[in-house]
Amino acid sequence: MATKVITVTKKTDIKEALQLMEKYSIRHLPVVEKGQFVGFVTESDLRPLLIPAMLEDIKVKDAMITEPVVVSPDTDIETAAKLIYQYKIGGLPVIEGKKVAGIITTTDILRAFIEIMGILMAGSRLDIAIGDAPNAFKEVCDIISNHHGRIISLGILPNEEETIYAFRLEKCDLKPIVKALSTSGYKVISTFP
Repeated sequence: MATKVITVTKKTDIKEALQLMEKYSIRHLPVVEKGQFVGFVTESDLRPLLIPAMLEDIKVKDAMITEPVVVSPDTDIETAAKLIYQYKIGGLPVIEGKKVAGIITTTDILRAFIEIMGILMAGSRLDIAIGDAPNAFKEVCDIISNHHGRIISLGILPNEEETIYAFRLEKCDLKPIVKALSTSGYKVISTFP
């Protein structure tokens, strides 16, 4: 989450709120009064009001969400991601007590996913159909390890016919691993690179 949060008040005018968003390259603003969180406003809430705001006195209070979906600093990343997905929103205020502790956005969720999966590290990838035999997963991990493969992360790919495990490894020669897996009866679906 971002902890240096730009906020506005209910009395902030629409043009000023949009200028803050543009200046700081953000799309969400918590609304606070006397240091306490009272609402949330997004760029998509404000943009349609820009022209009318030039003709009449429209403030953030006229566009803000007064009961937005929020999380606490202790909320795990998976829960935050599910809420963002479920409600089809771009960000969540992070509230501690009645104060804004931060904001978590889809970009923050994506960054966490990239870090967890080790996507930016130079690496190799093996997609393997393991099957459901007892100890199959352990055997595959042992084969990878015995052939100098170091697992960075693991994902499960959706597939109706069989479960496919996507192993992300530190960069290594995949040929001996693929050969050993095939010899042991495992189906290697794809490799990269």
